[in-house]
Amino acid sequence: MPVPADNAPSQRSILERILIRSWEYRHLRFWGGFRIAAGIVSFFCGLLTLGVGAYGWAAVFLVPAALNFAFGYWELAIARSASA
Repeated sequence: MPVPADNAPSQRSILERILIRSWEYRHLRFWGGFRIAAGIVSFFCGLLTLGVGAYGWAAVFLVPAALNFAFGYWELAIARSASA
């Protein structure tokens, strides 16, 4: 059976569609979890610098922590909604 040139998703077998889709969402779940973990580490570094009294340096840690939490949650939400 010849493979179509555009390799459209409708032309793939059911097994190929399941394997490709599950890999894509596993990839999102991995990086989403990694971002959440990086956000936790960065957040505690920010709290440590606040405790020392270096308020300017706290923003260096707390802003990326907030961004990591936001994007990590976004990736996990996409992976969850697509797999449901």
